[in-house]
Amino acid sequence: MPAASHDHQQCVHKALKTAEQLCLERGVQLTSIRQQVLALIWESHKAVKAYDLLDKIKPLQHAAKPATIYRALDFLIEQGLIHRVESLNAFVGCRCSDHKHEQLLLICKLCHEVEERTAQHVMHVLNEEFKQAGFSAHSKAIEIHGVCAKCAVNS
Repeated sequence: MPAASHDHQQCVHKALKTAEQLCLERGVQLTSIRQQVLALIWESHKAVKAYDLLDKIKPLQHAAKPATIYRALDFLIEQGLIHRVESLNAFVGCRCSDHKHEQLLLICKLCHEVEERTAQHVMHVLNEEFKQAGFSAHSKAIEIHGVCAKCAVNS
């Protein structure tokens, strides 16, 4: 988990630079609204709901509608720049967006921060289970709710 003195602006800057580079390499357009949505998601390590994003975008993009936000979110997910946190119906930035991966999301019930882990060993074991069951998984994300290390120390 990020430290209390953590500078989210560094996260925003890194995420935007990575997004610009990946979109350039892939020949897709990172529009202004997509950049703004990505920056807002990276303002913290907490999952952000679409309507909260809309509220934050409105002062910058007066004509923004829910569909505007959802289109931007769909693009960012498709490019692997963010993840949807299904259990919260919210979105969080992807810290490994430069390569395709499955993820384990650790969601703190106290501070609400979400830590992304690639959990390669866990995913390997799951893949073996799928193989034994003859099951073909199309996407894999595991969400675990609990208490992060920072909150455990502070409580």
